[in-house]
Amino acid sequence: MSSDLILVLNCGSSSIKFALFDARSEALTRLPLWNGKVQGIGGPTPDYGETGVPVRRVELDAEHPYTAALQLIREQVAQRLQGRRIVAVAHRVVHGGKRYFAPTLVTADVIEDLRSYIPLAPLHQPFPLEAMGILLAQHPDLPQVACFDTAFHYDLPLVEQVLPLPYSVWKQGLRRYGFHGLSYEYMTYALPERYGDLAQGRVIVAHLGSGASLCAIQGLQSVATTMGFSALDGLMMGTRTGALDPGAVLYLMEIDKLSLQEVGHMLYHQSGLLGVSGLSSEPRVIVQHENDPGETGLRAQLSLALYVRRIVREIGALTAVLGGLDLLVFTAGVGEHNAFVRERVCHDLAFLGVELDKDTNASNATLISTPDSRVRVAVEPTNEEWVIAQHTLTLLE
Repeated sequence: MSSDLILVLNCGSSSIKFALFDARSEALTRLPLWNGKVQGIGGPTPDYGETGVPVRRVELDAEHPYTAALQLIREQVAQRLQGRRIVAVAHRVVHGGKRYFAPTLVTADVIEDLRSYIPLAPLHQPFPLEAMGILLAQHPDLPQVACFDTAFHYDLPLVEQVLPLPYSVWKQGLRRYGFHGLSYEYMTYALPERYGDLAQGRVIVAHLGSGASLCAIQGLQSVATTMGFSALDGLMMGTRTGALDPGAVLYLMEIDKLSLQEVGHMLYHQSGLLGVSGLSSEPRVIVQHENDPGETGLRAQLSLALYVRRIVREIGALTAVLGGLDLLVFTAGVGEHNAFVRERVCHDLAFLGVELDKDTNASNATLISTPDSRVRVAVEPTNEEWVIAQHTLTLLE
């Protein structure tokens, strides 16, 4: 019984992350037994890395690189099983729509249903569905479980769900969904363990990665979030716009004659930090060019200033919704590892009584605010894979 494993797959547009958890331990440990990822899928230099093994270049079938990457992971996992067996494969799915708000066993009908949400999350939705389909065809008796990023926000207050469009649109099912829910759900486990009753209060979690959003959490429940109907809303991101005047989109289509596909590509792939800076979608890369001469330096400065301004503005809005702020938490790739972003955001939140400890912030410590800060400021690594494995174990039981 102790040899049963759960394989968690987190399939993105250019990467597949995987993690294996012991399904028969008394309490599912936060750290996986083994994990890794294939990244750069579809690009010229894909690579593969795993626990205890240096990253190495890999060759993927040019015609079907995603299928090849999934096959590579399956082969590597098979070599490590050593008599153990996989009892379930669990998937992170970005969009569950209005129908899927709990972990769900995967069937052909479920996969087909989830395809209808691809237009709402075109950067993410297709890829776990592709992996599900391959595994279902080849191993129909192996349970697969889908866990949804939208599920954590399913019980948002009605006023946070409704879009300010004709009411008939709401009745059709268009609403604000919210995303990064598996990350925020993990915080409802981790923060009470670390901060006790403070985590039950007025909390804002900043999930800052290539995609980015904020979530206002009170009583360990989502009460407001910055992403809405799609993963384009809210904060400025690596290549996505965040909140945008819809009139600008109408202008691009009417005056510049951009097609629907061209506008979509611009909003998802050519905007955000990359679009404004012209350099990169990564803050840590852009910051190295802030003192460059001419337009390069000016655009680098502007892109980061705009990025920080959007975060600060939305934290202010969510603080108003909460009626104050007790705990501010940074997580995900940028939030966990970019001290200068946290410093700039917290500098502009001084009006809330935020005081940052520069030394602990520079070392990415768990608590980065001073003892005198009226708002605690924390860095908490997220762990979406563990949440997915936990849900899968519960569903199987």
